[in-house]
Amino acid sequence: MTAKALRGSLAYHSGIAAEGIVERAYEERGAEIIERRWRGRAGEIDLIAQLSDVTVFIEVKASSRHDTAATHLRRRQLERICISASDYMAKHAKGKAMRIDLATVDGAGQVRIYENISFDL
Repeated sequence: MTAKALRGSLAYHSGIAAEGIVERAYEERGAEIIERRWRGRAGEIDLIAQLSDVTVFIEVKASSRHDTAATHLRRRQLERICISASDYMAKHAKGKAMRIDLATVDGAGQVRIYENISFDL
């Protein structure tokens, strides 16, 4: 395996592990995970949860520190998530409330959730 392929494999598996950790954190809050890695026309949404009457679209970022992980979400990616979230709502959840959360996982496996994020789009 080449060094590039190894890095890609490690990043993929790290992402899957982080998503699992975040999934459990939301379930502990009473949410039901209804989709994993859902793909809309603009891209993938890591997790979609139902929390009471709110559909929550969750972007998961992992790094050694929460603040570093949070910086990995860029405006353009959030714009793509918004488009895909709108696709999902149009097909599956008409008339329900929604929000987009950023969940970061640090090197110790701790989760920090930033609810209803925006870049003032």
